[in-house]
Amino acid sequence: MRQPSLDVLLTKVDSKYTLVLAAAKRARTLMDEPNFEEEYKGAKPVSIALEEIAEGKYHFELTREGIK
Repeated sequence: MRQPSLDVLLTKVDSKYTLVLAAAKRARTLMDEPNFEEEYKGAKPVSIALEEIAEGKYHFELTREGIK
């Protein structure tokens, strides 16, 4: 799995900080899925999260309280 370009990722978020927070949160939720290992077969959770952000599959909102 190829990592998406930083230029592409930054078009989906307002800052690098937001990108890091969103990717980390999505990666944690992916790891909590019961069938993660079978479904993704050796792919790293952060790589999958970045790919989903680049494709627009994962939507998030930065608020004063944090990402929702």
